[in-house]
Amino acid sequence: MPKAVSLFSGCGGSDAGVVAAGFQVVMANDVLPYAKDVYLANHPETDYLVGDVSRLKSFPNAELLVGCYPCQGFSQGGLRDPSRKINTLYLEFARALKQVRPKAFIVENVSGMIRKNFSHLLADQFRVFSEAGYTVKADVLNAVEYGVAQERKRIFIVGIRSDLGVEYHFPSPSHGERANKPICTIDDAIGDMPLWPEGEFYSRDFHWYYLSRDRRRDWHEPSKTIVANPRHMPLHPMSPRLRKLEHNVWRFETDAPARRFSYREAARLQGFKKNFVFPETCFSSLDMRYKVIGNAVPPPLFEVVTKALPDIWD
Repeated sequence: MPKAVSLFSGCGGSDAGVVAAGFQVVMANDVLPYAKDVYLANHPETDYLVGDVSRLKSFPNAELLVGCYPCQGFSQGGLRDPSRKINTLYLEFARALKQVRPKAFIVENVSGMIRKNFSHLLADQFRVFSEAGYTVKADVLNAVEYGVAQERKRIFIVGIRSDLGVEYHFPSPSHGERANKPICTIDDAIGDMPLWPEGEFYSRDFHWYYLSRDRRRDWHEPSKTIVANPRHMPLHPMSPRLRKLEHNVWRFETDAPARRFSYREAARLQGFKKNFVFPETCFSSLDMRYKVIGNAVPPPLFEVVTKALPDIWD
């Protein structure tokens, strides 16, 4: 079984996909203690190190290096400031890449990285990864086209060590209009779950910003993007429909009960397994459960990107 090292691993969305693709993740790393708690509750065999990646001086040998460095600087929901230090964490990934010298690497980030004001940062990632000895490709994929019940566009950067003389091809969509399978819906993902899971969803009022857009999808549709901030989590389809009153002003059509997705529902909509565990620890607040799930990569999407790697593991 080929080995993988994971950086900026969060609660293990990328790594669940890597494991499903046939790899053993020998080391993972993130700064959030609860991300580690969740990860090890579901993947106890991995050596998980909590702390700033810049303090890691060495990494295990591995055939694959994966990383999902933080996206707040690029994100639609973030500050979108190209000068923020968090935008250059790819240099830490490049440092690990030069040390480990894996046969391939996979990076995931928000699609906002392709915006014009970030183009220099994307170009610099290509530069440093190429200078490290890799043939690099990138593409924006939508999770809904790969069997995830959620609209979620993300950029993937994939590199194969140049001396291997092979090329990576991104996987074609398996679901939706460009494929032969129907998209997965909210009902497919969470239709078996309770309608009112008290204590598992953010229950505060819907403030004006939340109601500045339509955050609801119906049972037969895929979800809108699952986010890390519980205040902005999309609506459960049991909620009344929203009606547009004017620009950036939406209101519920009735006074029937309305709620956001719970953190367990969010995990399902991200593509995590039904038996995914959220352990009770000193770090396990409701907000933190939402955060680690909203920051995660949909495991089925990372799995299909990993499986598209050429057979270079012997």
